Amino acid sequence: MKNPQESPFKKGRAIYPGSFDPITNGHVDIIERGLKVFEEIVVAVLENPKKAPLFSTKERVDMIREIFSRQARIRVRSFHGLLVEFARSEGIPVVIRGLRAISDFEYELQMALMNRNLAPDIETFFMMPNVRYSFLSSNLVREVALLGGAVDALVPGLVERKLRDKIAKIKRSKRIPIS
Repeated sequence: MKNPQESPFKKGRAIYPGSFDPITNGHVDIIERGLKVFEEIVVAVLENPKKAPLFSTKERVDMIREIFSRQARIRVRSFHGLLVEFARSEGIPVVIRGLRAISDFEYELQMALMNRNLAPDIETFFMMPNVRYSFLSSNLVREVALLGGAVDALVPGLVERKLRDKIAKIKRSKRIPIS
């Protein structure tokens, strides 16, 4: 191995999907460590009709692009519909999913098996975040921020500022977001 930072396993491209409402340091950790395994990661921001997001799809995509603006091996795209169809349209055979705790495993296993049923040519690659982010979720960050708690250690600085601005706007309009 020429470079000690280089992984002998690094190869190909992967998709890291999610709603990222907002992106957290746990997500950033998975993406950065994923680059040790994959040549390129496409962060795929889901437009989920089941959820009323705090940030619009465009806001989420823009934040993630800004966070990774110096990383040429990360692309950010939005998508709707089936993840496996998006993966096929991008020509990407691997989906990265994060597992924080045992409670995530059952849901993620069901999703991975359904994706395999729909698209046997697409693999799921599970990653655990750094232990300091193992409790972290976008829902928890939103809830803490909406209740006035500090989230600066949980999200990138840009996200923390955008959250503060968004919450101030919500409080001015007295609109309460629904998850």
